[in-house]
Amino acid sequence: MSPRVATPRGRRTSHTTFLRRRIAIAVLALGVVVVAGQAGAALGSSPLTAPGRRPTASSVGTIVVQPGDTLWAIAERLAPGQDPRPVVDQLAAVYGAGPLVPGETLHWSR
Repeated sequence: MSPRVATPRGRRTSHTTFLRRRIAIAVLALGVVVVAGQAGAALGSSPLTAPGRRPTASSVGTIVVQPGDTLWAIAERLAPGQDPRPVVDQLAAVYGAGPLVPGETLHWSR
């Protein structure tokens, strides 16, 4: 039988190894933050800049179509607090069921 060799119970790491591990954790955490930010942007989060001013129904009788606008969203702006379905039907009857083009001007009268 061979004699037992004593091994230290708590292995202490060197200062360099400790720093390398801390740097690796910091880089990993930074990578997670960057990936989460890109995923949020890809999933449609709003940009950090201030949104552009959008016309309201009380200010003008025309609406300029913004990117991402739908007939439903425009109807809700034209008649806030009301059922938007009749307004959507009127807009669809006048402008057709085709896609809205950003920059297009829609004229609406109550």
